[in-house]
Amino acid sequence: MNSISVRALLVRGMLAGLIAGALALVVAYFLGESQVDAAIALEEAHSHDHGGGEELVSRTTQATGGLATGVLVFGVAVGGIAALVFCYALGRIGDFGPRATAALVAGAALLTVYVVPFLKYPANPPAVGNPDTIGRRTTLFFLMVALSVLLAVAAVIIGKRLAPRMGNWNASIAAVAGFVVLIGLAYAFLPSFDEVGKDFPATLLWEFRLSTLAVQATLWSTFGIVFGHLTERLLTPAARATAPQAAGAVS
Repeated sequence: MNSISVRALLVRGMLAGLIAGALALVVAYFLGESQVDAAIALEEAHSHDHGGGEELVSRTTQATGGLATGVLVFGVAVGGIAALVFCYALGRIGDFGPRATAALVAGAALLTVYVVPFLKYPANPPAVGNPDTIGRRTTLFFLMVALSVLLAVAAVIIGKRLAPRMGNWNASIAAVAGFVVLIGLAYAFLPSFDEVGKDFPATLLWEFRLSTLAVQATLWSTFGIVFGHLTERLLTPAARATAPQAAGAVS
């Protein structure tokens, strides 16, 4: 793939990431912010007797401008990264067209970057977690992300190498099984954190975690659909346009 195509795909990936981020922002605002407000209210009720400092950034700003900036910038950034992954994956992971490859990249990103780490270190709302361990918890979460991505890449490579001997189906099963086993070992050996207080409402915690999962699912599913459409329009018509010219030259 030449540099012009890579540049065009990168731009389209960032555009698709922006669109996906906008939809994820809507989901985050309407589903997640109510749980955040409830958790903050609960935290303030428990810390009322101890007093509190003045907010540097108002809650309204956090829930609007701050949320929009964070989600949209994240969408553009991961859209660009996913576009570069697409450039490498197209034609190398099977006989898939641009649209199908975009969907596979988006699905793999959702699984490896969020779902797998989420199952080990799920998101917590305000008022949950020990402030003294936040640095360690953040480090372990990103370590889990790195392990998930690296093991997924290794699974794809191993699956392709086993395919000539075992067939595509059996090789895929073996690669997925290996990925699941190694992720299970990571779950078992990495430390866990159970810092949810007994007085914190279980329903609020569950709804908050579901809302974060919904945000990521919206982001990556929208990206896969939009980016797949844009890449299909960019790459497929070019191939079709050369076919009539080649046929005319032969005739």
